[in-house]
Amino acid sequence: MRILPLGTGPFAVPTFRWLLDSSHQVPALVTRPTQAAKGREKASLNPMRDLAEKRGVEVYAPDSINTEEARQKLAAWQPDLLVVCDYGQILSRDLLAVAPLGGINLHGSLLPKYRGAAPVHWAVYNGDAETGVTVIHMTPRLDGGPCLAVRRTPIGSEETMAELEQRLSMLGIEAVQEAIEKLTRWDRVSPIGEIQDQSQATKAPRLKKTDGAVDWTRTAEQIRNQVRAFKPWPATYTHWLRAGAEPLRILLDQVSVVS
Repeated sequence: MRILPLGTGPFAVPTFRWLLDSSHQVPALVTRPTQAAKGREKASLNPMRDLAEKRGVEVYAPDSINTEEARQKLAAWQPDLLVVCDYGQILSRDLLAVAPLGGINLHGSLLPKYRGAAPVHWAVYNGDAETGVTVIHMTPRLDGGPCLAVRRTPIGSEETMAELEQRLSMLGIEAVQEAIEKLTRWDRVSPIGEIQDQSQATKAPRLKKTDGAVDWTRTAEQIRNQVRAFKPWPATYTHWLRAGAEPLRILLDQVSVVS
């Protein structure tokens, strides 16, 4: 199968590496433009671009994926399927139609729970005991397509977001494999996958720096989960209000609950 991956962040890297090592043809990588991070001299990292360049894969990084120029560019590669993960833009119906099999998306939650940009962060923040990955057959609706493959895993009581995200990214390889195998047998007419229960949908919005501020009305366990969820960014912090001096910002890096 001729597969075109779209991805930017580290969550997509294991699946991209598997695709490159598989029998599938990967004509290029579509990724987001690398932009300078605020407050830093160096450009922000794009691990997907790094891997593509290391393996000699062509890289295409449009500002917007839903322009006619981008659609024509993708169509020229004649993909059978788009594989999207940690990309950062919602694909239009016209763009998904570029590939005969449409697109699949690897998402870091048990959909329909935690639709949005930060599913792993919010699962840890809310103290969930279990999470997983879901591969959906894509529609223009955010994370709303039918589910083709699911993998579940418990969340460790001390596990940070970064540790959990790394595990989930590896778990996603098998889920993507299963989804692709289902699509190879699909007649392209019959319904495929399990329809999501919209009444169970929850949101996982993109994080803001202010999300890291501690609300001291929350329980000790909730604050501990926040510290685990928001490492390394936006980090968890509070302010020490000092008489006659500017408030001192204090970072909470590791906390324990003592009964």
